[in-house]
Amino acid sequence: MSFTALSALKSKQLTDQLIDQSVIVDPASAKGRLLKSAATLFKRQGFDSTTVRDLAKEMGIKSGSLFHHYQSKQEILLNVMHQAILLNQARLELALSLNENLTDKIHALILCELQASLLDTGAQMTILVYEWRCLNPENQQKLLTLRDNYEAVWFEHLSQAKTQGLVNIDPKILRRFLIGSISGTIHWYQEGGKYSTEKLAEMMLMMALKDA
Repeated sequence: MSFTALSALKSKQLTDQLIDQSVIVDPASAKGRLLKSAATLFKRQGFDSTTVRDLAKEMGIKSGSLFHHYQSKQEILLNVMHQAILLNQARLELALSLNENLTDKIHALILCELQASLLDTGAQMTILVYEWRCLNPENQQKLLTLRDNYEAVWFEHLSQAKTQGLVNIDPKILRRFLIGSISGTIHWYQEGGKYSTEKLAEMMLMMALKDA
């Protein structure tokens, strides 16, 4: 294989570009810091158990000041998820563009999602998986197209792998298995431990594809 991982430098350049284009919020801005703090609290305590007072305390501001940025806790949750999908969709597409053959592209998909779940956007991705039910129906609908587009990228490549005989099982089932494996790493993975995210991605690729 000639797999090319998305480098930290390219990822940062992409993030800066998205900020400049107002696609995502600058994480260093007041809004960005609020969303990051909210994601951390929602992951730790759960959305329902996190109060506006908790959010304000985490930010070191008065509760009323939160509403200068977002009208409600529900809107904060929506934007945590929205930002995570937009950023990681862009990273996914860039990583795919760096690789040519199908096996390497699936490797890129796995590694990108692992790193999104375990590194800088880990809290946000955890919220996407475990707190989706806390979005009201209107806000779920706002995110469904983005989420479906993200999943469509996976399905396209896993379907090609099935057609080429690289996998034996239904691509939709394989994607479910991979979602479970990747999201489950948040419960046991230790950064700086025995296995890097790169090594874990290689292992998952070997489990997903024949002769990988």
